[in-house]
Amino acid sequence: MDTNDELRIDAPHRELLDQVLDKWSLSVLNELCERPCRFNELRRAIPQVTQKSLTATLRRLERNGVIEREVLPTRPVAVRYRITPLGKTLRPPIDTLLAWATENLPAIARARAAFDSTDEETGDC
Repeated sequence: MDTNDELRIDAPHRELLDQVLDKWSLSVLNELCERPCRFNELRRAIPQVTQKSLTATLRRLERNGVIEREVLPTRPVAVRYRITPLGKTLRPPIDTLLAWATENLPAIARARAAFDSTDEETGDC
């Protein structure tokens, strides 16, 4: 990569990455990559998420064009969410990050343990 082409992490990048790679977004995207889901299906698939957090996550992902919301013509009205073609393009980089994390977790755990034991010895909090 040419030094003129180096990647910059600007505010729009940070904002977008915060919105699509946060705790609940990754779980929602993982579910929607498998199949479209209704709200309650997502709640059951991700039991730790609150209704409020799931609603906010779905709205952020929809706003960013990563998922789409479809109102179903049922009584009562139901909503189904599905990943968009743009959202599907997130899968390879997320898989790469997860593979990196899996491969490096033992080294990271060792580094954390070493850091924590040094903190305890020096009395730092």
